Amino acid sequence: MADPRLMRLLGGDALAGLRRRLRQRYERSMPETFRLSGLTEAERNALAGLLGRKPRQADSMTLDVAGLDGALQRAGLAESLRDALERLDGPIVDRAAERAALQAQWTALRGRCDDARLSALLELPRGMALVKRLARHPAAAGQILDAAQAVLRALPAAGMPRSRLAAEMLGDAHGLDPGRPVASIVLAALRRNADAPEDVAGAEDNIRDLWAQAGVMVNELSRPALFLNLPAGDASFRIPAPGEPGYVSLRTLLRQPPAWQVAGRDIHVCENPNLVAIVADALGADAAPLVCTDGMPAAAQRTLLLQLAAAGACLHYHGDFDWPGLAIGNWVMRACGARPWRFGVADYLAALRDVPVRGRALGPESVDADWDDSLGPAMREHGRAVDEEAVAAMLVRDLEWTSQ
Repeated sequence: MADPRLMRLLGGDALAGLRRRLRQRYERSMPETFRLSGLTEAERNALAGLLGRKPRQADSMTLDVAGLDGALQRAGLAESLRDALERLDGPIVDRAAERAALQAQWTALRGRCDDARLSALLELPRGMALVKRLARHPAAAGQILDAAQAVLRALPAAGMPRSRLAAEMLGDAHGLDPGRPVASIVLAALRRNADAPEDVAGAEDNIRDLWAQAGVMVNELSRPALFLNLPAGDASFRIPAPGEPGYVSLRTLLRQPPAWQVAGRDIHVCENPNLVAIVADALGADAAPLVCTDGMPAAAQRTLLLQLAAAGACLHYHGDFDWPGLAIGNWVMRACGARPWRFGVADYLAALRDVPVRGRALGPESVDADWDDSLGPAMREHGRAVDEEAVAAMLVRDLEWTSQ
């Protein structure tokens, strides 16, 4: 209970604002002297009374903490100004110490993660910022990180559905759905080592692809990969009749990867399903192996291409001469070690000259080709796209079967 004299001197609603400002000084580490401005008459009188001074008309006052402490001690009102403020309004929290303690708790989170991918993520400012945004408090963050680490330890999976992984690791089949905290942390950790840049596919496809690289299936039957005459030595994989296009799902690619017989062989890659149909009609069983990205490659297409590259195939990519076609080409060549297939600046200029129908206009957002520094500038200069189907006759001639 505060001394009634202290209440009369510094208590009451009229001086609540003054006490709050003084408390804030202590919360931020009180200096030896400080200046208060914008004082009311009541506040000036209270401070003058504490110091034994005559009230002044000025609305600001420079105060000495030691002098205030001494005045309160001599009057027998409190041990110090801080003591007086705490008697009137309760304990003062040391905000600086509180912030330091909180930061120490955030820092300590790094030490509880032994998964290298998660530890590496937390060493990045953006990684810790993501954790803080998702958890808000170190205690909640610790639970999220423990759960994320449990999921990461279970990877790579062998074609396990994401919902099943979530149920087994988290006890919640939806715990790894998009936007859930644990899913966000796991994907951020996986993305650090992913080959595919986020701008090559939409957000949904990119997430599906990240999970697929870790052996986890998301919508495993959507957008299967299209191919023609692709050799596989595994009898368990049902290959279509020679000359007939076939599809392989992400589910099959992850659960029962076919034994692709492609070591040292040229495998051509196109962007558009229409070209696969054109080649199948023109050459049938005499067509060289062909794989289709089906526009921006989704998880099944990327998984197939990476499997073929890992099996020793020599991939050759052709796409539309437009900005998405170049973006796809950049990924296929960077991630899979592919080479361009009639997809350089000379091929573009020849297509503009030889294709009878003028191509569609290119959009304003451009992409440079990693494999040909002159291609992007030439396309920007001419401003016209050339679709893959427009040069199909030439591509068909390239795919006429030769023994390898």
